[in-house]
Formats: sequence, structure tokens, C-alpha cells
Amino acid sequence: MATKKKEHLGTGLSAIFGDDIASVISDIENSASDDGSGRKTTLKLSEIRTNPYQPRKVFNDEKINELAESIRQSGVFTPVLVRKSVGGYELISGERRLRASELAGRDTIPAIIMEASDDQMMEISLLENIQRENLNVIEEANAYQTLMKKMNCTQEQLAGRIGKSREHIANTVRLLKLPKSVQQLVEEGKLSMGHVRPLITLDKDTCTQLAQKVVNEGLSVRAVEALAAKPQAKAKPAAKKADPFIRDIEKRMKEKYGAPVKITDKAISIPYTDVNDLNRLLEILGMIE
Repeated sequence: MATKKKEHLGTGLSAIFGDDIASVISDIENSASDDGSGRKTTLKLSEIRTNPYQPRKVFNDEKINELAESIRQSGVFTPVLVRKSVGGYELISGERRLRASELAGRDTIPAIIMEASDDQMMEISLLENIQRENLNVIEEANAYQTLMKKMNCTQEQLAGRIGKSREHIANTVRLLKLPKSVQQLVEEGKLSMGHVRPLITLDKDTCTQLAQKVVNEGLSVRAVEALAAKPQAKAKPAAKKADPFIRDIEKRMKEKYGAPVKITDKAISIPYTDVNDLNRLLEILGMIE
């Protein structure tokens, strides 16, 4: 069975959509042969560049350190997958092992050289990470968006290729509408998809404020849904700073007319209390004698 899957990978991922990519990769890593599916060798770390299509951006430092300590003691048992490129090799799978090996001070790492197109590398990286649950939802959303753009496919077509529902793809990609600061809170594990989904329809400022409130107060998903459903009060615009020249004119006019003069945009108002007060002001203005 492993051989059949390896042949599929060698001829294109479209032949194995619906299969377990994580298992396919594990089969190849653990049983490389010379049947055309992969050639096992040892490569210098300096020869390997990371996968340019790696969707995972956040790596757990603690787990990398634990793996590095294991590698110092016992070495690397499972080879990484690479493809030949100009001036060296590009990583297909195994970035945690590569990072940990560098941290452990290793110069070389066991590797399997395979043939893979750019599209195949993108699909392998996405599918492997999703099936091994290594991605946070923002990384997953970015990966879906990149695949749809690069492969010129719709949400429904992508859903069929990776074994997810169209609704899942749509709901995940919608998270990219969130402000970057809120996306970062999700990437850092401070907010879950359930927390931020109700915030998507809110304006940027309200969304950011509620997201920070959730983090600060440790609110539940249900509490966030309730808060997001409430009409949000609009913040009052900040009062304009008084112009000292205008204030001086108001003061001088008040002294002249004996009334609290107010100067606003394109208007001067002079209030009066009754008809006698009005006549007094009109006399000062020279309107009546």
C-alpha cells in the first residue's frame, strides 16, 4: 500500500486527493527506496532552504527545544523530504526537524530527495499541516487563500481537493477580514476561532476593543456572542481645541455688548433676554436710534 501511495506522489497529488497525506509522507519518510519515489541521502543543513509555501508561521519554541535535545542525544531518525533546486535543495516536509537540528548544532540531516512541482509543494504543506493539526486558523485561512489564488480554483473546488466542506473553507477565509491586531491574538493562541467569528461583522475599532476585552477578562465564546450582538455605542468625536484668537474675540465682544457672544463655524451668535435687551443690542450695533 505504501508503494502505491509513493507512486501517486511521484505522478501528482490529484491522484491521491482524499487519502491521508500525513500517512503518505510518513510512509515515504520511513521506507524510501529506489523505485523513483524518493532517494535517501544525507545533506548539509546549509544546503537546505525552508519551504517557501510553508503555511505554518508560528512554531512552539518549547517543543523545538525538546526535539533539539533529543537530536543531541540520539540523532534524527526520520528523514526530511526535499526537492532539488538551484544552488541546493528546498524543504518539502520536516521543518521542525530542520530547525531542531540547527539548534542542536548538527551539520547534516538525513533526507529524501523527491520530485515535486510548486503546486504539489503547496498542497503537501497545507494538507500535511492540517491533518497533523499544526496550523492555527489564521495560518489555515492564509493557506486556503494562497492555494485558491495560485491554482485559480473556487472555494468549492478547493474543498473537494482537500476533503473539507465549502462552508469550512468560507468561514475560515472570512477570518482574514479581521484587523491584523486581532489576527495576531489568534495566532498567539489568546483567541479561538469561536471567539473571533462573531466579531467579523463589527467595525474595526469595535472589533479590536472587544477582542482585547475578551483577552483581558478571559470571556467565554458565549459571552463574546452576546457582546457582539448588542448595539455598540458610537464614540463621541473629540472636541476641537479652542482657538485662542477666537476666544479673545468672544471675550472682547462680550465686554462690548454685555452678552455672552459665541463664535462657531461661519456664525456669530449674541443671545438676548427680552425685547428691551434686543433693542439695547440693536442700538449698540447702530441699527436703531
